[in-house]
Amino acid sequence: MSYLKKAAILLWRIWFYILMVLPIVIMLPFLLVFTSAERFYPQFFICARIWAKIIIVGMGFSVKVEAEQVPRKHDSYMLVANHASMLDIMLMLYVIKQPFVFIGKKELSRIPVFGFFYRRTCILVDRNNQRSKKEAFNEAQRRLKQENSVCIFPEGGVPDDESIMLDQFKDGAFRLAIEHQIPIIPLTFHDTKKRFSYTFFSGGPGKLRVKIHNFICTKGIQLEDRRTLKEEVRSVILNELQHPSVS
Repeated sequence: MSYLKKAAILLWRIWFYILMVLPIVIMLPFLLVFTSAERFYPQFFICARIWAKIIIVGMGFSVKVEAEQVPRKHDSYMLVANHASMLDIMLMLYVIKQPFVFIGKKELSRIPVFGFFYRRTCILVDRNNQRSKKEAFNEAQRRLKQENSVCIFPEGGVPDDESIMLDQFKDGAFRLAIEHQIPIIPLTFHDTKKRFSYTFFSGGPGKLRVKIHNFICTKGIQLEDRRTLKEEVRSVILNELQHPSVS
């Protein structure tokens, strides 16, 4: 890779972090109010979607969505997608219009400015701490009882550059969906690793393809069947990654 190309990617990557922070600073008075109490979460979610759109458009990405089924307003869902990039957070906010709560890695709360609001609005989990995982699960149950939707990236991490998805999904999303008898919405995110991977000198503007699959019903499914449910959802996402239907 030439020095000129590396310099261009470096500037483009720095611009990403500027775009992460700048809208937060501009919307700061509203964000402080909207994160002060849970009753304001729908208003915060509108700000979060604006933030995500600014980043995606500002980075030169275009989003192509193909939906087999569309989420209905005021219904609760379990949103699950493959995870390959920090961009997946923004893409989920861009695509899903109904308010939902992220269950996310505790490490992201260390990011300056972004981390402050991340801690106030998301359910944080330390994946290496059993107590933290239990507390996150209980908090997710509480938010689902309030008729919120929840978003989890069930791989529990990001695959390396040699694989498109980790071999196994974690149980949490599927246990929650079964216990609350809510539909699972599988989403496949194409291109996020190609456009914005964790390898610093890589990526670039372009198309981000998203497939919203048919919802998977959990009514009547028991907890002991969660492994079968988990494999079904993983198969749907993996098949789309291997054989894209979105162009």
